[in-house]
Amino acid sequence: MRFGEDKLNKTTKTKAMESVNLIESFSEFKDIKNIDRATLMSIIEDVFRSMLIKRFGTDKNYDIIVNPDKGDVEIYKNRRIVDDEFAEDSFDYDENKHISLSDARKIEPDFEIGEDVSEKVTLEDFGRRAVLSVRQNLVQKILELEKSEIYNKYKEKVGDVITAEVYQVWKKEIMLMDDEGNELLLPKTEQIPSDFFKKGDTVKAVVSKVDMKNGTPSIIVSRTSPVFLERLFETEVPEIFDGLITIKKIVREPGERAKVAVESYDDRIDPVGACVGMKGSRIHGIVRELKNENIDVINFTNNPTLLIQRALSPAKITTIKIDDETKRAEVFLKPDQISLAIGKGGFNIKLAGKLTGYEIDVFRDTDIDVETEDVDLEEFADEIEDTIIDQLKSIGCDTAKAVLELSEADLVRRTGLDEDTIKNVREVLSAEFED
Repeated sequence: MRFGEDKLNKTTKTKAMESVNLIESFSEFKDIKNIDRATLMSIIEDVFRSMLIKRFGTDKNYDIIVNPDKGDVEIYKNRRIVDDEFAEDSFDYDENKHISLSDARKIEPDFEIGEDVSEKVTLEDFGRRAVLSVRQNLVQKILELEKSEIYNKYKEKVGDVITAEVYQVWKKEIMLMDDEGNELLLPKTEQIPSDFFKKGDTVKAVVSKVDMKNGTPSIIVSRTSPVFLERLFETEVPEIFDGLITIKKIVREPGERAKVAVESYDDRIDPVGACVGMKGSRIHGIVRELKNENIDVINFTNNPTLLIQRALSPAKITTIKIDDETKRAEVFLKPDQISLAIGKGGFNIKLAGKLTGYEIDVFRDTDIDVETEDVDLEEFADEIEDTIIDQLKSIGCDTAKAVLELSEADLVRRTGLDEDTIKNVREVLSAEFED
């Protein structure tokens, strides 16, 4: 008898331990941030209903009460009381739906036929294997849902800037951790060449790609994407965030140079000045974040000639010839301006081409007599209207000689100004050199 009692106690303890383990298995997940309370309770209930169906063939007469705060679950079996004769002889008797009067009165002596009885079902009633199976299913479903929630969360964040901490550094990529412990990847190809991070560093990047691979979300972030630079401008320049200034296009050579074309819908706002800030206060923060990447901010225009001229800044262009069909532009510059147009490593002319959509060829203007002094058109602002000067500049004529080198017919055709206006302009400019 002693042996039998010990075995019974051991069995009881084992079942109790299985019950505790099962409760702990979903109690661990009740504080998960990526899953809302209602969804978590629904998953737990579904898992237990599957167990009921497997054990009793149905779950229709069972109530499941999930208590996520306590970390437990209660199961109740609901049955209608029938007379003993019906319970013994009727084919319609279903032990999942019915209970005989005599059995019901063993629970409560004052029960009557037609009343409902609710009995608590314990986990021990299902057996050890069923409990272990439920535990595994519960853990698996919670993890699957958590991964799905992470995927959906970051899918909506594509194009947004996030800040995360470096968790591990590898040769080809860096693993980051966000505030909730989610893993993000920053590949070497998405890092600025001069980037150097170590474990514990804080990294700012833009979410560029989110995929689901083998049931696990893969979140790729980037520091080289033009979108990253665009978001930094939105953060530093309130006028861009508010929509008063629009970024039309961004091209980058990460870590080297970037060109940003901006446009303002309010004539009172200077888009370039607003982006740069007083003494460069706004753009300096962006430059520091991008490891001293040179950023050129230019006014956007639909005039391709003027856009190319601005895109090649700081070089001053003498003449531009554009072929809209082939999308090629021939740019003529003074000898001392060619290196400025090309830029260090060729990045300036390369990015200007990407920004404007034209393939730009640079030529030395051999017709210019560098020993003869020229005069900038701005010097004639007292005699020539600003709108006319801007129109002449739009075709690449920044100086008096650049205008005089073209015929009246060419100037009329390229600027759209009338013949009398062009004739008056040429007279004013010619008088300067005659004097």
